[in-house]
Amino acid sequence: MIEPVHACVRGRTRYRIRGLYRSYPLKTQLESQLKSEEGITLVSASILTGNLLVIYNSNRSPSDIAGFIKRIVSKVAREDIAISAPKRRENSRGKQPAMSKRKLRRLVVRSEDQLVEQWHTKDANVVLESLATSSVAGLSDREAKERLKKYGPNVLPEAVSRSSLAILIDQVKSVPVALLTAAAGISVLTGGVVDAIAIMGVVGINAVIGYVTDSQSEKTIHSLKSLVRPSTLVRRDKKAREISAAEIVPGDVLVLRPGQYIAADARLVEAKRLSIDESALTGESVPAEKKPGVLYEENIPLSDRSNMCYMGTLITGGQGLAVVVATARFTEMGKIQTLVGEAEAPKTPMEIQLDQIGTQLVIASSALCGIVFVIGFFRGYGFLLMFKMAISLAVAAIPEGLPTVATTTLALGIREMRGHNVLIRRLDAVETLGSVQVICLDKTGTITMNRMSVIELYVGGKLINISKEKLPLISGRIDSVFLQETAGLMVCSALCSESEVIENSEGYVVNGSPTENALVYMAMASGLDILNLKENFPLIKMIHRSERRNMMMSFHKTAQGKMLVAVKGSPSEILALCARQMRRGETVPFRDEQHRVVQIENERMAGRALRVLGVAYALVDCDENVIDDEKILANGLIWLGLVGMADPIRKGVKELTAQFHKAGIKTVMITGDQGPTAYAIGKELNLSGEKQLRILDSTTFASLDPEAMQALCQQAHVFARVSPGHKLQIVQGLQGASRIVAMTGDGINDSPALKAADIGVAMGKTGTDVAREVADVVLENDNIETMIVAVSQGRTIYANVRKALHFLLSTNLSEIMVVFAANIGGMGQPLTAMQLLWINLISDIFPGLALSLEKPEDDVLDRPPRDPDEPIVRRSDLKRITGEAGVINIGAMASYGYGIARYGTGLRASSMAFLSLTFGQLIHALSCRSDKHTIFDSEPMPPNKYLNVALGGSFALQALTFVIPGLRSLLGIGRIGLIDSLVVGSTSVVPFLVNEMTKKVRKEKR
Repeated sequence: MIEPVHACVRGRTRYRIRGLYRSYPLKTQLESQLKSEEGITLVSASILTGNLLVIYNSNRSPSDIAGFIKRIVSKVAREDIAISAPKRRENSRGKQPAMSKRKLRRLVVRSEDQLVEQWHTKDANVVLESLATSSVAGLSDREAKERLKKYGPNVLPEAVSRSSLAILIDQVKSVPVALLTAAAGISVLTGGVVDAIAIMGVVGINAVIGYVTDSQSEKTIHSLKSLVRPSTLVRRDKKAREISAAEIVPGDVLVLRPGQYIAADARLVEAKRLSIDESALTGESVPAEKKPGVLYEENIPLSDRSNMCYMGTLITGGQGLAVVVATARFTEMGKIQTLVGEAEAPKTPMEIQLDQIGTQLVIASSALCGIVFVIGFFRGYGFLLMFKMAISLAVAAIPEGLPTVATTTLALGIREMRGHNVLIRRLDAVETLGSVQVICLDKTGTITMNRMSVIELYVGGKLINISKEKLPLISGRIDSVFLQETAGLMVCSALCSESEVIENSEGYVVNGSPTENALVYMAMASGLDILNLKENFPLIKMIHRSERRNMMMSFHKTAQGKMLVAVKGSPSEILALCARQMRRGETVPFRDEQHRVVQIENERMAGRALRVLGVAYALVDCDENVIDDEKILANGLIWLGLVGMADPIRKGVKELTAQFHKAGIKTVMITGDQGPTAYAIGKELNLSGEKQLRILDSTTFASLDPEAMQALCQQAHVFARVSPGHKLQIVQGLQGASRIVAMTGDGINDSPALKAADIGVAMGKTGTDVAREVADVVLENDNIETMIVAVSQGRTIYANVRKALHFLLSTNLSEIMVVFAANIGGMGQPLTAMQLLWINLISDIFPGLALSLEKPEDDVLDRPPRDPDEPIVRRSDLKRITGEAGVINIGAMASYGYGIARYGTGLRASSMAFLSLTFGQLIHALSCRSDKHTIFDSEPMPPNKYLNVALGGSFALQALTFVIPGLRSLLGIGRIGLIDSLVVGSTSVVPFLVNEMTKKVRKEKR
């Protein structure tokens, strides 16, 4: 059965495919075959939802695509590929997922099997009873420890670092090594034992170099996994406590809050407007609404299991409780990881491109070397001589140093950024940093210091400036709930808060969010005893801000028997719910004109860049076990007043935005503040540069279609009144407009957007664990200014890899040109097989690596971001590479021609060609340091000590060929006179000067 479940957007249809659920073979067939159909641009199949998303040209119809799908499904069924979801599930119960031979965690290996049930079909109380736990008390610490020993830690098998032996084997299982080994074998069979030893010596030296560099890179890359240790909130021994996610066991009760990642698979026990982003698991982009009721269909897809929550998914709104039913490899996420066999870290986009280039070069160079072999053979040279020559030329032509250069450069870039307190958590994030086109700056904690303090109050029609006036002191018991509106505002602000007040020898310490801490400190400054206050008004329930309601509510017992409801949040939303207000200790009607006065004052305070909260309350007769907050709000609240808070802007942020603009990066501010507050801060920071500042109120997002959303996101510089879901929409809107987006943040509400962004950047000190856990980059010292350093480094790393690639391709191509030209021209053999291998040894790896360690060029932040779809080697690069290789080839052939004219074809002439080509290639590394700067410029480039050492060492090795007789004999180097040396020197240096002059002319034409 193939059923379209969503086809509202033209050119984008989601289908439900019967049999796709849990069928990895069918998923593979659908994705591979549909992608080959003309007009289909994207295919994504989910084996956990049974859904298939297809994006295609709008001239196609959903029924056309359904026809393609039907044929593929029928074909797979005929080929007896098991696509029966129930059958797969039964098999999986009997056999545990296979583990990697090199297991990361011994406890996981030794752990016992967990109880596997259709938990979504069981009542929550039955699930709690089955797991011997309680939603009120949770597990005891003792029981949790016993279960941890029994079931093992809640960790998944992860990609592990390669062993030393594996790294060494990787160095010798390449095409060039295979070719060289074949040549060495033939040499042994034909009596050339010395040649064979020399060839395998080259293989050994290259393997050692590759092993050393790869080992260091592997250590750096693998260390990225230990930067963040996730934690989660559970109920143990009747108390909520934060523990490591690895310590979660079946039967634990998870306390669910917005912005948290769910640490294990769990059955919901309670849910209040709970919504969870399950896109990481199911592919569904819209957060799923969750309820604890029983579902009766056993084989329902994961995306429809509304009473379950799964490891790795993100809570976007509401709250709840859930009992853990599966951990580690028994979770749905664990099953996926085992199913698709994610045992190795994926390659970065740059490494994939370089692999493709390497494959293309193998094919092209093999063809050219074959031609050289045929021409030489028919010109009368021996089969064995030409065979060795062809193989050596093929090896020399293939830049096998490319993968080493790329991986080492990325790893060293990560190490360099750590020196600037920038922690990179994903290898490919390094190169993505160089492509960032838009950076979304979360205001609180990123642009500002996240140190809130109350500046103004607007209560009872009067403005109170906290810094200039003393707060009216509140003393005595507050049995009558409130003495007057100022006291009421203080009481509600302190009660509607999760900040914890701790008394010590030095006074009081307040732990919580900066906003709530500021409110508590304000209440304490007015004389309120917060600890006594919370005893007098015991907390019954707390309802957090959600996507649909921008306010927080707390419910408290009172001495009079009624329930106090304290509310704080968006002034406009709370005002709309207030029909009465408090004045002089009495509740009086709150008329429309008074509403307007408060709104005007709200906008005035916001226009001064203050964060403004509205505060209200209600006294209700209500059973504490059955609280209907919707009904309470519908009956109306009593208005108390406005609280205006300031969060100082971080030093240097204004200058930073100017630097981003200079680098061609658009800056966008995202904030939950009201429009006037956001506009004032945006103006102060000059977020729009020379353009008019555009601000967008995010409450209008619900009415926008995707195309309009993308257009508005491109134009706006400030987004106001933003919720966590809105942040995600903003990032996705910018990405939909083909922008590479970086998102900064520090709070749990930033987590969905941090994860969705191309680069998520979290604060290291003040950032939450959740934010750091999902981010690609962590700013260890919370200094947002280091972001420009990270962007600079990302651009530099990519540019340096291109420089190394340019050098390797141009020098290797020059070798092919020399041998090819000599064979075509009937000039004999200018280079021997040993000489080609020697050139490959001293001029490929070390100069290439040194070029990849160049310092940032002066204008690296004056250029626009690179196009992420741009190939690492452009057509214009190929022209330059060919031209430069041709000039080096002419120099070597000129030296060879001079040698033939003076000494005839033979040892001395080929020695001159060998030396000219070797020195010419090494000197060419200096030209590859920049595609703009030349030696003719007045300002020299900053020195590259690594290149100096690499070239010095290579020239020294070349000098040894004249000193060590055995080496000289092996390479076939004849005697070189003074005039010959001058010829070799000039034919090495002149190509460098010509290439530099060509570069200068090209720069002047731009």
